[in-house]
Amino acid sequence: MRISHSVKGFIIAVFLMLTFLYGYRYYHYTQTDPDFCSSCHLVREAYIDWQRSSHSRVVCQKCHEIGILEQNQRLLSYIARGVDPISLNHGRQKPWLQCEGCHKTTIVQGAVSPDKAYGHAKHAIIQKIKCSACHLNRQHNLPFNGDSCIQCHQNKEVHGISIREFSCINCHPFIRKHLVMTPPEKCTKCHLEMSIKNPKSKLSCHYCHKPHLREKVRNATCAGCHKTEVGLGQHGNHAKQGIECMYCHKPHIWNIKETEKNRLCKECHSYKDPRSFIYIF
Repeated sequence: MRISHSVKGFIIAVFLMLTFLYGYRYYHYTQTDPDFCSSCHLVREAYIDWQRSSHSRVVCQKCHEIGILEQNQRLLSYIARGVDPISLNHGRQKPWLQCEGCHKTTIVQGAVSPDKAYGHAKHAIIQKIKCSACHLNRQHNLPFNGDSCIQCHQNKEVHGISIREFSCINCHPFIRKHLVMTPPEKCTKCHLEMSIKNPKSKLSCHYCHKPHLREKVRNATCAGCHKTEVGLGQHGNHAKQGIECMYCHKPHIWNIKETEKNRLCKECHSYKDPRSFIYIF
């Protein structure tokens, strides 16, 4: 019995449609369904860790991408070599290459101009440092590795403390939208004794303190803002004699109390009215 051309065409069309349907379902299963991973891996522990992580809404295949070609290579290798299949990079290598796909906004944070940036933009875009160089690989949580800074920023200290003990990101903003000096709030989190209600409280601590140096604030530092005061009248005479500004003006208080003025003057000479201090007398 001969089959008509129309029936043959219908059978071929159904066959192609079923092939496409099952092919699509297979592709969808291997590329978007986390259950596919369990066909090769014992993933219970990793699965639980994934559910508890910040990546819990991202399917395995989004980061652990494994293409059809790699799947077939692995299958053929398993058939040919049994329990020792070829190693693939979708486990611990490829996930790092997928970071930019989701974290584009984070990576450009700190961009100021094509050749000037800070934070993520400076490290990831300008210096082309890989994410894995700064972030720890702890399964599905990838926290910042505080020890990574010292790989490039060697011989840096914070008030004499090694950055191995004091992480750079405690002070340096990585995710701010605009480049700013470290705000005073960053400093007062550790330096609780510092008053936030003093004449200089609105200034950044960096105006006077250089965090990567151990040197104390000197007259030259004060002169950066108080050029007139330092060189005028008795201020200038005291400075020439090597008297530091901080001898009379106590740091973070600055204004000399009435009860202190008389005592301070008499340590060196007879008391004179501080109101005439800016004049030569």
